[in-house]
Amino acid sequence: MATGSINVSVENIFPLIKKFLYSDHEIFLRELISNATDATLKLKHLTSIGEVNVEYGNPTIEVKIDKDKKQLHIIDQGIGMTAEEVEKYINQVAFSGAEEFLEKYKDSAKDSGIIGHFGLGFYSAFMVADKVEIITKSYKDEPAAHWICDGSPTYSIEAHDKTDRGTEIILHIGEDDVEFLEDSKINELLVKYNKFMPVAIKFGTKTETLPKPEDSKEEDPAPTQEVDNIINNPNPAWTKQPADLQDEDYKSFYRELYPMQFEEPLFNIHLNVDYPFNLTGILYFPKLGQDMGMQKDKIQLYQNQVFVTDNVEGIVPEFLTMLRGVIDSPDIPLNVSRSYLQADGNVKKISSYITRKVADKLNSMFKNNREDFEQKWNDIKIVIEYGMLSEEKFFEKADKFALYPTVDDTYLTFEELQEKIKDSQTDKDNKTVILYASNKDEQHAYITAAKDKGYEVLLLDSPIVSHLIQKLETSKENISFARVDADHIDNLIKKDEETISKLSDEEKEALKVDLEKVVPKEKYTVQLEAMDSNASPFMITQPEFMRRMKEMQQTGGGGGMFGMGNMPEMYNLVINTNHELIGQIASTKTEKKKERLIKQSLDLARLSQNLLKGEELTDFIKRSYEMIK
Repeated sequence: MATGSINVSVENIFPLIKKFLYSDHEIFLRELISNATDATLKLKHLTSIGEVNVEYGNPTIEVKIDKDKKQLHIIDQGIGMTAEEVEKYINQVAFSGAEEFLEKYKDSAKDSGIIGHFGLGFYSAFMVADKVEIITKSYKDEPAAHWICDGSPTYSIEAHDKTDRGTEIILHIGEDDVEFLEDSKINELLVKYNKFMPVAIKFGTKTETLPKPEDSKEEDPAPTQEVDNIINNPNPAWTKQPADLQDEDYKSFYRELYPMQFEEPLFNIHLNVDYPFNLTGILYFPKLGQDMGMQKDKIQLYQNQVFVTDNVEGIVPEFLTMLRGVIDSPDIPLNVSRSYLQADGNVKKISSYITRKVADKLNSMFKNNREDFEQKWNDIKIVIEYGMLSEEKFFEKADKFALYPTVDDTYLTFEELQEKIKDSQTDKDNKTVILYASNKDEQHAYITAAKDKGYEVLLLDSPIVSHLIQKLETSKENISFARVDADHIDNLIKKDEETISKLSDEEKEALKVDLEKVVPKEKYTVQLEAMDSNASPFMITQPEFMRRMKEMQQTGGGGGMFGMGNMPEMYNLVINTNHELIGQIASTKTEKKKERLIKQSLDLARLSQNLLKGEELTDFIKRSYEMIK
């Protein structure tokens, strides 16, 4: 028996491992199974190139719990190690066996899926174990070795009578970590980290029902048998070629990823690139509607089929974190800080590749089947609009497929919209005014007024619309957006012709004084306008700039410095001096009747804007019944 000291540069690496190497104790299982997978794939690779003359067979990795002995076993049928290799790979911590292996077989090993992080990963076992044993037999014709270490830098190594090829790691679980001796906990971790590992992982057995024999009676129970409980799917959809997959394959993989999701995804994007970096994956567009809230089902990041994280910010552009699916890249480091990831050159390239790929897919969907794309628009627009706001390159590409729906349910690209409205909706200063509504029911009267003029009205109702139109106004020439209730329609699109007022200047002055006695000035600014005599006599509007700033502040950004959030709601009260009712108010002799007419008209205008509530609404209804009587 030989003994020695592990060759590490710090006197005792174990406290460091326990404390700093991994923030999360449960990672040890991922690391040990990754190593077992590497060992198995190495053997597969060597047999496939004829380097070794052994039977590869159909190996599994087995995880076993022995509660009585407080042990957790991880057993593989991989390449195994000789005593000399244990000395070299396990005892010289920083020296990575997989990296050396890759170097040796670098041309033929590229696709063998070896993780390349042997070494420190193994030592994560000491986060949960007081003592660790390795019993290993190499594929070479050499005796098996037995290595034991109790979490200090001393170890022992001796020969062992193991005869079958592969490695068994035995963890003597410490008092603080007995949760890792529970079946449910180990099962949970295997499903979380190893659900798609490329080698079958066995954890216990399960009962399988067999078909009944033909001569059995109806009341006879169906026969059963115990079979290995295989935790993982070694060949997930993203590892296959898109040409080999049908629509149903993508959907069933989605259900495998998110068993608690009962709604089908709208469509998917298969990522597959091998230059200038390696990346595969499938992204799914779920039905999002107006929801920008945090999602519980996130995109999962893998490295060679090993789960790394579902916190993919910095790897996936922010606007795409609302999607679901899987990204797998050997070029993303496994255990590093987020700030390192975000500064990593490869990661930046990956992020811009994904952005381009998503834009190209959306564009081809739009071109190939516009009708279908229009039907999906309301479920995917939030991702696209957010992308247009946050990623300049995506904004440029989205110009071809971003849609602007009208209140009549037609969908226009920006170019089509401009073409359609430029003659009728260009004002006297040669600016094209794009009218929009955010709620068809609430703004019905304003929409009708605009359509009576032959104007087109868009329906833009997503929570970030104020940010988006701000962006469009700054990047397109000679356009502005105005919500239909921001002013009287003639003021929103000012033409040269001016309507003559039926009231003289003196009458208007007197009317304004009467109005301001009744209308609360802290809420309403009174505007007298000469308009079409059929237009409403009293109309409440909210200035575009103020309202937009408030909205932008509510969805983050914009307006913060103006403190808009604390500002009282301010409205304009537009009085149509050409309406018959306004002429009647102006000519009414008794103060009381004049006040009653103004109050009733103001309340009607407030009612149409949903601004009449509580006691004031009760009074209004009571007063209206009195008037009918």
